[in-house]
Amino acid sequence: MKNGISILIVDDEPILRELLTKILTREGFRVDVAADGEEAMEKMGRENYPLVVSDIEMPRVNGFELLKTIKRDYPDTAVIMMTAFGDSYAVKDCLVLGADEYITKPFKSFEINLVVERAYWRLMSSRKNSPVP
Repeated sequence: MKNGISILIVDDEPILRELLTKILTREGFRVDVAADGEEAMEKMGRENYPLVVSDIEMPRVNGFELLKTIKRDYPDTAVIMMTAFGDSYAVKDCLVLGADEYITKPFKSFEINLVVERAYWRLMSSRKNSPVP
């Protein structure tokens, strides 16, 4: 069922992008990556990503700006924000800006799977059984 569902991973750390790609590909998702918010927006202009997993702290365009742009331009896209700081203000800001989920780094593979699964099923239920592109 998840086959063909695209997730865009946005993080400036190559090792984390690679790790998340392995974890989520194993779960049946198609995964693409971007090194920052600017690259992510370029990719989103070319392809539909129902799910985006993004870090907050990145060069050029940070996660907050990316989140605002996604929710404005792609309101049906589910966004999961990652933070290394566990700062309750950052989490609150993400949720106020429209993030569907958040996760604090470092995390275990089962934790990211759980967060992505919740966002995925919320996305599926909001589309009322219509296929996710």
